[in-house]
Amino acid sequence: MQSPRKICATSASTTAPAPAVHGPQGWADLPEGLLHSVVPLLSSFIELLSFASTCHSWRAAFASYPSKSTFCTLLPPLLVQPHISVCAPNLPSRSDDGHELCTCQVLDPANVKSTLRCQIPEETFEKLDFAGSSYGQLICGHGRNCLVVDVFTGAKVLPPQLPFGDNTYFYSGMLSAPLASPNSHLLVCTVSKQDGQCFLLDWLIGSDCWSKLQLNNSLIEQIVEFNGQFIAIDYHNKLHNLSLAPQLGLQEIETVWWDGKDECPCLRPWIVVCGDMLLMVHNYVICKSNGVYVKFTVCRLDMSTVPAAWVEVKKLENYSLFIGSAVRSSAFSCASLGRWSGRSNCMYYGDYDPPLVLHGIVEDADAVRDPDYGLDDLVFCSPPFKGEWNIRVQPFWVYPSMLYR
Repeated sequence: MQSPRKICATSASTTAPAPAVHGPQGWADLPEGLLHSVVPLLSSFIELLSFASTCHSWRAAFASYPSKSTFCTLLPPLLVQPHISVCAPNLPSRSDDGHELCTCQVLDPANVKSTLRCQIPEETFEKLDFAGSSYGQLICGHGRNCLVVDVFTGAKVLPPQLPFGDNTYFYSGMLSAPLASPNSHLLVCTVSKQDGQCFLLDWLIGSDCWSKLQLNNSLIEQIVEFNGQFIAIDYHNKLHNLSLAPQLGLQEIETVWWDGKDECPCLRPWIVVCGDMLLMVHNYVICKSNGVYVKFTVCRLDMSTVPAAWVEVKKLENYSLFIGSAVRSSAFSCASLGRWSGRSNCMYYGDYDPPLVLHGIVEDADAVRDPDYGLDDLVFCSPPFKGEWNIRVQPFWVYPSMLYR
């Protein structure tokens, strides 16, 4: 069999000139259309990253593939464990601007036997407040300074200084769209350490100033995009429509809680987009003779009624959810059957030890044992409530930014 790097033509006569060689001369010369046909066959992020890093032409082919974002629903997100260092002698210890880099462990639920890694500036752990992650970017800040850094490439974006003094800490943050998208906004919620005033700040990427909206002592914990609009949930579990234009604004969404309750019956839940549903995930504790069990239930927002109503979901069918231990860590959903053979109707809780914990949801609400992870039925002596807010970066789920370009 001929080598793909060199295709030799045979001549009918030793004196006749060799015919011109047509077609690809090597792997790097494969046509873009052929490479595009390979991309949807890749079944894990290890394969995706290997494909994109093969050579310049393959990287360009992946970048031009029109449906990269579909992998965000076909494959599970990656779990970044920022305080677990991985030996990587072949990687630089400092960034191009001289900042020390920390090489962190990254786990892929679709391929738990292989460990990935990423490099994050050390300053994000020691000096900056963790605000969130969005579109493959880590969002941090301290005082008047904010930093947006790509989790896997290390590329940085430095927004203008905040229009406050230095006694400010960052509470939450997200991007309205990938950084390279036109009209992308960075949204951060900040709190004054001096007087406790809360603000939601908006920076149009590339502009030279922030817009600000004072909040009535109700911190914004999460913002998600759902059906073409931005939905924010605050510290008191109230939902709001978030508008960016013509000016930054919040409009409360009147809701009815499930089971006729007058107020949200759970402690600081997560909201997550799952297919065509906006879900609220909350946990509660059941005390038994052999320990304390954490259970999770799920409700969806029915916006066909006025007011909108939270309705309990009995089963998530083929979906699973991915929740991080940090309060402001983005939550994701993923189809669990087929491409990566994950568990359906389950929640993957990302932490340190053990790094991945599976919980059943609703009908299968008891903790689940998965032999691939070596986990026993889970019993928490100290349940990992989302209320355990930590100012420093904690394990979080992320999709690489290359899927959004």
